[in-house]
Amino acid sequence: MTAVPVLETRSFSVNGRDVAVTAPEDASLLAALRHDLDLKGTRVGCTEGYCGACTVLVDGRPVQSCNTPLWAAAGKAITTIEGLAQGDVLGPVQEAFLIEQAAQCGYCTNGMIMTVTGLLMQNPPATKHEIVEVLDERHICRCGAQPRILRAIDRAIAVIGGRK
Repeated sequence: MTAVPVLETRSFSVNGRDVAVTAPEDASLLAALRHDLDLKGTRVGCTEGYCGACTVLVDGRPVQSCNTPLWAAAGKAITTIEGLAQGDVLGPVQEAFLIEQAAQCGYCTNGMIMTVTGLLMQNPPATKHEIVEVLDERHICRCGAQPRILRAIDRAIAVIGGRK
């Protein structure tokens, strides 16, 4: 006999829009974003919280959505890579990564952009050293784009620092 999964409905905000998702009680935030809300910019990587490809912002803090249970998102504000742009204008970290061509294969890039954005939006914003430490700890990039990523971080710090 096959057990029937228990479905639960969770409400939260994604990119400024209120949503409700009905999913199995053990669903991850990543699964809800990709499958239920069709937001494919949040990448599926290791699904164990090691690679960082699935990073989103939860109430402004970078978290890996693959190991974040959907119930933990209830009532929170989630921002995905799709939510950083304002119309056709990219967010400052997205723009910095684009200008510096800080992607090779690009698979891990969205997660890195989300982490850098979250860390720079803190009050006070993270330093370059702090950002690099978090990227080293929570993100895997095997393409060799690290020098361009570091230049993009410098550019984003300069732009965001000028806005505050």
